[in-house]
Amino acid sequence: MVTTMTPTAFETWVRPRLPDLLRFGYLVTGSYDAAQDAVQTALASAYEKWEHVSTRDHPEQYVRRMITNAHISAWRAHGRRQVPVAEPTPGHLPDPSAAIADHDAVWRMCAGLPPQQRAAVVLRFYEDLDYAEIARVLDCPEATARSHIHRALIRLRTQLTSGDPS
Repeated sequence: MVTTMTPTAFETWVRPRLPDLLRFGYLVTGSYDAAQDAVQTALASAYEKWEHVSTRDHPEQYVRRMITNAHISAWRAHGRRQVPVAEPTPGHLPDPSAAIADHDAVWRMCAGLPPQQRAAVVLRFYEDLDYAEIARVLDCPEATARSHIHRALIRLRTQLTSGDPS
């Protein structure tokens, strides 16, 4: 299918948003490589459908949903969840600040969540979207978005109280 859209309009839209889309991709996937793959897949698809995507009310949310779906599709195709490589033991590195240690602990717990729960948590707490917006991005009912977040928080709370960060 050949589109009549010029690359300039799409590039003009993508260029200022690419760092945010890559950050979002990293937060959803837990891996820089997987984030780049998901963003590239989503942007290639968005480029092919740009005439349709650009006329939507919120094209950026639509592309973010495409990134999430690209990651979930890749995860399903491989039949397993990709777990980020464990960090080196603290004894081999200079002692990081408490804030960085806390951030790492939270991220490790989030990385252990199922992809849709992790995406919902990222959208809610990193992107500060409300439940209706999360539902639009994940293409699910608002109640399902709430359920993803609720279940993720229960799992995270359980990990925190048990002292098991994995």
